[in-house]
Amino acid sequence: MNARTFQLAGELIDRVATDEKVVALTFDDGPDEHAPEIIDILDELRVRATFFVIGSQVEARPQAAQALVAHGHQLANHTYTHQRMIFVSPATVANEVERTDAAIRAAGQRDEILFRPPTGKKLLMLPLYLADHQRRTVMWDVEPDSGKTPTAAEIVTAVREETRPGSIILLHPWYAGGRNTREAIKGLVTGLREQGYRFVTVSELLALRRR
Repeated sequence: MNARTFQLAGELIDRVATDEKVVALTFDDGPDEHAPEIIDILDELRVRATFFVIGSQVEARPQAAQALVAHGHQLANHTYTHQRMIFVSPATVANEVERTDAAIRAAGQRDEILFRPPTGKKLLMLPLYLADHQRRTVMWDVEPDSGKTPTAAEIVTAVREETRPGSIILLHPWYAGGRNTREAIKGLVTGLREQGYRFVTVSELLALRRR
């Protein structure tokens, strides 16, 4: 249920096998009123990221979701209500995924819609649905801002120490609790670039997988 590297059915990716110093920056939840701030930061840094959004939030703030797409970012599915997807019915799984897909399409996303389960939890019905619909589950291998509330400097340090070629970095920049993460974005991008890394969307990262 909690494994980052395994699920019972379907394809799961937590990191991409590549020799290139390339990483994907991903953001979970939202969008909310902080979308313009995050877009401005990423524009300044010339970074395109992948946003695993909540369908109800996209419907509540369609202009924020549209702006993310317009600025070159990738939208991906993080369910409609962010409920834990364990011990749920097939109908609940379908509703959570498909309503969010529709909201993402309405925001302008045209390419494949990737999926990430809330809090990374998946048991039986969700993996079976994803496998049946040929959907890819994207987890992560670097998560510097979960658990206790780290400072921006601690987030930057953790990312620099834990990132490897092909890493998928998970950040939570939304809501009041995401302030330190928002403040850390510039530092972690700059720090990784100093180490020779470049940033791509998750779909672009998947295309670079070593065969």
